[in-house]
Amino acid sequence: MMQKLMNKELILLLSLPLLVLTACKEKKKTADDTAFKGAISKPLITKMYTADPSVHVFDGKLYIYPSHDIDAGIAENDNGDHFAMDDYHIFSLDSVGGPVTDHGVALTVKDIPWGGRQLWAPDAAYKDGRYFLYFPLKDKKDVFRIGVATATTPAGPFTAEKEPIKGSFSIDPAVFTDTDGSTYMYFGGIWGGQLQRWSKGQYAANGSKTDLEKDKEPALTAKIAKLTPDMKQFDGEVKDVLILDKEGKPLLGGDHDRRFFEGSWMHKYNGKYYFSYSTGDTHKLVYAIGDTPYGPFTYQGVIMLPVVGWTTHHSIVEYRGKWLIFYHDTELSGGKTHLRNVKVTTLEHEADGTIRTINPYKK
Repeated sequence: MMQKLMNKELILLLSLPLLVLTACKEKKKTADDTAFKGAISKPLITKMYTADPSVHVFDGKLYIYPSHDIDAGIAENDNGDHFAMDDYHIFSLDSVGGPVTDHGVALTVKDIPWGGRQLWAPDAAYKDGRYFLYFPLKDKKDVFRIGVATATTPAGPFTAEKEPIKGSFSIDPAVFTDTDGSTYMYFGGIWGGQLQRWSKGQYAANGSKTDLEKDKEPALTAKIAKLTPDMKQFDGEVKDVLILDKEGKPLLGGDHDRRFFEGSWMHKYNGKYYFSYSTGDTHKLVYAIGDTPYGPFTYQGVIMLPVVGWTTHHSIVEYRGKWLIFYHDTELSGGKTHLRNVKVTTLEHEADGTIRTINPYKK
C-alpha cells in the first residue's frame, strides 16, 4: 500500500511542470483575450490579414501599403520563414472610420524578374506624375534586397525594375521626401531581416543570427541613403542612422528597450526630424529627434506600448489637420504572430514636441 502511494506521489510530482506550463498558457490566452477587449481601435481590413502599414496621402485620400500575411503552414523560426508573403494589396480610405477600398493585387513575386521569395514590408512615394513602390524581397540566392516598381496611379498595378536597387540590402524601406524635394530611404532589420550579416560591408551567409548578444558595443542600427532624382537608385553612400542617448552617447546593443531593431519611419514636425522604429524583442515603438534627415537623433521615448503579437511596424501621417499612427496587432487571428491586422489611432505631439505615449489596449 505504501509503495502504491509513493508511486502516485511520484506521478503527481512529475506531472507538476506540465500542469504549471498548461496553466501559464491558459493565463496568457486569457490575458490576450482581455487585451483585445480593451483595444483602442479595431482592424481596418477584415477579409484578409495585413501588417506593416505604410500610409501616405495621395489625391486627397489615405493610401495603405501593407504586407499581406498568409498562413503558409510553415513552422515559426528565427529566420522568419513563416512570414511567407507573396503579393501586395493596396487599400484606400477617405476618412478614418469610413469604408476601406481594396484595389486588388498590385504586385506579386512572380512579377519581379530577380525575385525569389518573401515580399515583406513595403513603402511608397510620388514624384513627377509617377508612383513608386519600394519593397524588400529575397533574391534567388535567398538574400534580401530592396526593389522598386512604378505605376501611374497610387493603387497600381506596379511594374518592377529588372534588378534591385544597387547597394541595397536587408528589409523595411521607409521613404521620406523633405520639404526641399530631396528624398531619402531608411531601411534595415536584424534577425530575419539579415542586417547583422552586413556588419562588415559584405553579406556573410553564415553570419550571426542577431547582434543582440553584444551588450557593450554600439547597437547595430538602421541605414539611410539619399535617392537619385529618378527615385530608382541610391545617390551616394549608405550611412548609419546614429541614435544617441541624452548624454550624446550611442545606444548600446544591450539597451533592448531603446535600441533599433526594425521598422523605420520618418516624419517631420515643427522643423524637426522624428525617426521612429521598433525595438523588436521588447515590442515597443520608440522615437528619436534630429535636426537633419541624417541625424544624429537623440532618443526621446515610447510612442506605443507593445501590441499583442511578436513585434510591431507602423507609419505616421498628417491628414486633414490630425496626426495618425497606423500599426498592427493580431486581433483577427487571436494572437498568431504571423497573421496580423492593420489598425489606426490618433497620435498627439505635446507642446514641447514630445509624443504622448499610446497604450493600444487602454482607452
